[in-house]
Amino acid sequence: MGFGGCNSFAVFETVFFIAFFSILGVVVFAAIRGIAQWNKNNHSPRLTVPAAVVSKRTNVSSHMNNAGSGMHHTSRSTTYYITFEVESGDRMELQMNGSEFGMLAEGDVGMLTFQGTRYLGFERDRKIGSTTFGE
Repeated sequence: MGFGGCNSFAVFETVFFIAFFSILGVVVFAAIRGIAQWNKNNHSPRLTVPAAVVSKRTNVSSHMNNAGSGMHHTSRSTTYYITFEVESGDRMELQMNGSEFGMLAEGDVGMLTFQGTRYLGFERDRKIGSTTFGE
């Protein structure tokens, strides 16, 4: 009696494999995309251009780990981003570490060094008074 044991196991097995391979596909896709971006950055020229800091933002992620014994551990990580505007008016958002993020303020003007989407540094120009290049 019941629900037909063999048939329900086959359905479960099918759903399990679909879910497993879907998750595996997403992980493999993310890894390939990350490697491709890293490679593209490595083959991009290092540029140093005049730029202004136009905005700052953070992204806080929470991760909960279950330690099997009923104990839970929550950790958080913060990713830091700054949007720069270059002389042409184009804007680019670059990821950086927290210490550099804390040293920059909206309105800072100076020389931005980057390679592809990789932030390499920003040297403030204390002589320039305007916050954007259009002024």
